[in-house]
Amino acid sequence: MRIFDPHIHMTSRTTDDYERMAAAGVRAVVEPAFWLGQPRTNAGAFTDYFDSLVGWEPFRASQFGVRHHATIALNPKEANDPRCREVLGLLPRYLEKDGVVAVGEVGYDSMTPEEDEVFAAQLALAVDHELPALVHTPHRDKARGTERSLAVVAESGLEPGRVAIDHLNEVTVKLVRDTGCWLGFSIYPDTKMSPPRMVRILQEYGLERMLVNSAADWGRSDPLLTRETADAMLAAGFTEDDVDLVLWRNPVEFYSQSGRLDLSSASSGGTFEGNSILRGGS
Repeated sequence: MRIFDPHIHMTSRTTDDYERMAAAGVRAVVEPAFWLGQPRTNAGAFTDYFDSLVGWEPFRASQFGVRHHATIALNPKEANDPRCREVLGLLPRYLEKDGVVAVGEVGYDSMTPEEDEVFAAQLALAVDHELPALVHTPHRDKARGTERSLAVVAESGLEPGRVAIDHLNEVTVKLVRDTGCWLGFSIYPDTKMSPPRMVRILQEYGLERMLVNSAADWGRSDPLLTRETADAMLAAGFTEDDVDLVLWRNPVEFYSQSGRLDLSSASSGGTFEGNSILRGGS
């Protein structure tokens, strides 16, 4: 089994996690830039963080046969802090890096006017740099936040097939399903989805444009929940090919739109056979 976790914050995890993930079949990850748990007070803190996402973390992952890519953005929570607004001027430098496969996480935390402005500005950067976008839907008032996110995406000029709307659940999946955007689900203890709930959504809505991630970070989370979801799919009657579609080929297809997805060094027990779609669209 091969697994691509399209949203996991490995900066918050240990090398033991990388070892466990590799043993469970995780061969590739994408790490979105996010809030580190306490406020950053100046743009230089983001420079150091972004440098680690495109430098140190890929090296650390490679020691375990895991291919690491990143998405770069000013996250929604810190979009409200005027001390962080300068970060928008730093982003173009990082959005040109080879290992950066999308703009993200962008979107909403509290749905403030400041978040509106920063969200729209970063979608414009995605258009300018011909990158996909990874959209964070808010943890509070999720249905309204998802609707508002979709409206901003529609206004941006970014093609829906180049946008993943993440942290969805049973309430919001219908809002996104027919928009043409990709649908992201975080399998995360207590506060988001569980493997059984994810399986039921796949049974009801199908496998097309579905992205399953662990979103593992500094909170109570588990980087092996992608594997648990795969096992739950098999137990529910899905085929091994179905699992491979959701846990590997779908994230490959989405992030390949960046033109920068390189899985040649992913330890997959054989030659990577997805190269033919590395420049593909949705």
